[in-house]
Parts: sequence; structure tokens; C-alpha cells
Amino acid sequence: MGRRERILAAINREPVDRVPYAVWRHFPSVDRSAAGLAQTTLRFHERYGSDFLKITPRGGYAVEAWGCVEGDELREDGHRPCVSCAIRAPEDWKKIRPLDPGSAPGWVEHLETIVRMGFDRRIGDSPVLPTLFSPLSLARKLSGTRLTHDLHEHPTLVTGALEAITETVIRFAALALAEGVSGIFYSIQAASRSVSSEEDYARFGEPYDRRVLASVHGKSVLTIIHCHGDRLMFDRLAALPGHAWNWDDRATPPSLAEGRAKTVGAVVGGLDQWKTLRDGTPEQARAEAQDAIAQTRGIGLIVGPGCVLPQDTPDANVAAVVQALGGPLKKIPGVAT
Repeated sequence: MGRRERILAAINREPVDRVPYAVWRHFPSVDRSAAGLAQTTLRFHERYGSDFLKITPRGGYAVEAWGCVEGDELREDGHRPCVSCAIRAPEDWKKIRPLDPGSAPGWVEHLETIVRMGFDRRIGDSPVLPTLFSPLSLARKLSGTRLTHDLHEHPTLVTGALEAITETVIRFAALALAEGVSGIFYSIQAASRSVSSEEDYARFGEPYDRRVLASVHGKSVLTIIHCHGDRLMFDRLAALPGHAWNWDDRATPPSLAEGRAKTVGAVVGGLDQWKTLRDGTPEQARAEAQDAIAQTRGIGLIVGPGCVLPQDTPDANVAAVVQALGGPLKKIPGVAT
């Protein structure tokens, strides 16, 4: 099977010649340059031979045009938090207007990365997925800790901003798909009970998620719904229209097997990116991959981490997973850590 064929079989829960897999990470040393991010992503992909290629831009790409300022301090996973949020008072929500992602800072860099990759020969037939954040996730990035307060005290103002954010995300998805990507990696960071109530997500999150996902329906070959965080509202997330679901199954419920039973496509996971891939041994990494296959019988499964790989993840641990799954592994100067 080719990589695309293998992924399609996984999301249709059909037999595969080998279980597909994918790994992804931030590249903070180059991710402020579209050319640098494109080339580094391609080298990383060539090293591990993932069955889909996720483009991971800098975390603040989608909010800087509205006024957020990304800092220089790196977190262990490679993202930089905003040091200045765009929303500091209720009336600031009125400043959030729809953007043209073909020209707006941050958004256009993400598009340029796609263009510069140019579906390079190193991609092969792997589906390519840019990263999009859900509207409520972006509202939290824009406002920081004040979001919950404003949802309750100024819901009309926040809803107006959510409309503008949703329109911008939909426009970006259309432009990305027109450039030839296969689908989207859709990150929902607001369906965790640690950051939102179920009532708030049902009112201010899910309707906008459904609009974004509906906009790519029939155009996206692979829509991955990334369920970020712990204490997930997984039943709601599982009911969204997608092809595959990714979450930290080793760190928070449901288990991979339980999540597969709740969804209709594939599950993406099985690997603990912190305890195992970063801090464990190659033997432990292989064992987790094999356990993921045991939980699912290898059907409807794409082996992967629950989120981005930490910056100091040993190459040997990731390589052990690739070799255990029978994937291609190529020595690329500057990629191994």
C-alpha cells in the first residue's frame, strides 16, 4: 500500500499492510520563516516516513494579526506563549473582524509554508495537513484567562468575535485546500473541562466547530480532530464530522480502545510523548506501539503521539517505533537528536 491508501484504509477501518503512523513537532528555531519551516518539516518527514505530514506552525500564527504578541520564551513542547493578549477589556472583542488569510500576518506565512513545500518529492503520497485552531481556542489565545468571565458577562461581544474568527478560519481552510493539501489537522483546545464548562463549549464552541468542519466536508480527504488537554468532553468531540481523532490517550480518558468504540473513523495515538518518547527507552516506545495495536487489532488505528513531540525527544525512541511498525527510516543529517 502507498501512504495515502494506507491512511484511507485506516479511516475506513479496513485491513492494512502495516499499521500507519505519524509524528510531528514544533521547529522554533526556524518557524518564523516560511522557507525555513518548510525545509525543516520536509527533512523531519523524510527521516521518519510518517504516513501523513502535519505542518506545525508557530503557536501564535493565527492571533497576531488581531493584536497578540508572541514571546521569545520557549515551552518544552516548542511553542511560545503570547506575552500580550489582544483582548484586555470587554470592548476589545469588537476589534476582532474577519481577516483575509491570504494577506494577514501569520495566516499568510502558514499558506506560504504550504506553497514553499510545493509537494516536494520527499512528501511522496502522504496526505499533507496544515494546523488550524478552533474558533473558541483562538478566542482563549486572544483573551487569556478572562475568556470565561467574558463568556458569562459579555456573551454578545464574544459571539461577535467568534463569528469573525470562524469566517477567517473557513477562508484559510479553503485557501489551503486550493493549494493542494489533503485535509486539515483541527485542534480543539476548548473542549476540556479543565478550561471550559460543558455548557460553555456547547454554546460557544461546538456550533462554530461544526461550521468549520462542514466547510471542508467533501473536500478534505483527511480531517483529524485533535482533542487537546485532559478531562475531555469526548462524547461531544466524537460526534463531530471528521475522519480521525487524536488525543493524549495515555494521559487522560478515554483509552485508545474506548475512543475507537465511540468514533466512526480512525484513532490517532497510543504513544505517550512525555513519559515514553521523551523520557523512556526504545524498548518502552516499541511496547507502547505494540499495545496500541493490541487494543485495536490494528484496524482503524494510526499510531502517533497525543500531541507534538517535546523538543528534546530522543531520535532513538521515535526510530524504534518506526522500525517496530515496519516503516521507512532514513538517516538525514541534522534531524537526529
